[in-house]
Amino acid sequence: MSEDGESASELAKMAFRNSNFGETQAASPLQDGAIDRLIASFEDAAEFNADEEAEFWFARDLQDLLGYQRWDTFMEVLAKAQIACAQSGQAVENHFSEVRKMVSIGSNAEREITDFRLSRYACYLIAQNGDARKKQISFAQTYFAIQTRRAEIADEDEQDYVPLSEDQKRVLLRNEIKEHNKHLASAAKGAGVVKPLDFAIFQTYGYRGLYGGLDRQGIQRRKGLKARDQILDHMGSAELAANLFRATQTEEKLRRENVRGKEAANSTHFQVGRRVRQAIEEIGGTMPESLSAAENISKVARRLRKGEAPGKTSLMDKVWKR
Repeated sequence: MSEDGESASELAKMAFRNSNFGETQAASPLQDGAIDRLIASFEDAAEFNADEEAEFWFARDLQDLLGYQRWDTFMEVLAKAQIACAQSGQAVENHFSEVRKMVSIGSNAEREITDFRLSRYACYLIAQNGDARKKQISFAQTYFAIQTRRAEIADEDEQDYVPLSEDQKRVLLRNEIKEHNKHLASAAKGAGVVKPLDFAIFQTYGYRGLYGGLDRQGIQRRKGLKARDQILDHMGSAELAANLFRATQTEEKLRRENVRGKEAANSTHFQVGRRVRQAIEEIGGTMPESLSAAENISKVARRLRKGEAPGKTSLMDKVWKR
């Protein structure tokens, strides 16, 4: 089960246990794993339409899950749910799709029966119009209400989502590297890289591994940067991401393998940088030294801060909140 599914299940459990029905069933089997079995039953019954990228339930499966023995009795509930769907302004056919199925009746004979493909919302409406005295109905009312709301929120988030621009990605990644370099410095210090000069040498080994032997000055010359220019401030998002990976993985390796000594730390940084370079090469990426220098990140950040009208959340604020 996914993390979202587990979260929804826990909410369903809590809501069900806190309901009036749950309070009046203190001695019922629900306290002995029945809620978990109900959750598993509902989720296992779900089908998936790959063409429409949507899940659905068959009405006859739901009939059994909700404790209805007779199809005609369940059809009365389904009809009420269809009326409720129409009254809510939804197109009934989008949530209740009638289908015909062939079922075996023994002796190699078959007969055709009516069924319905139900959306999550349709299941919710059926539960709301079912016999609340049934424990399955009481549970389903909570379960499908939570799942339906989660789907609505996900749809809203997807509609509101706006991909980050290259400028925003650069600012975000540059600040990530700034933060992770502090962790890298701490890990390097634990390995014996203590003095500022030693740390500068340690960083050079990482650059050499990632940039095919080029040190800081060599990278500056290759990209046409001035001696005072900070390399990281002139990297595009792809190059920043590669360097962020180099920094985080070197920190992890230093701590995980309990590396000790400046030479060992330098070698570790070089090896991690070289492995990141190999990964870029294997997937057909552009080598970092061949990527063009980008506009100074400080200018980009200032432009983003000025990019919104007064009173609105700035693009920079949005980046910081992600």
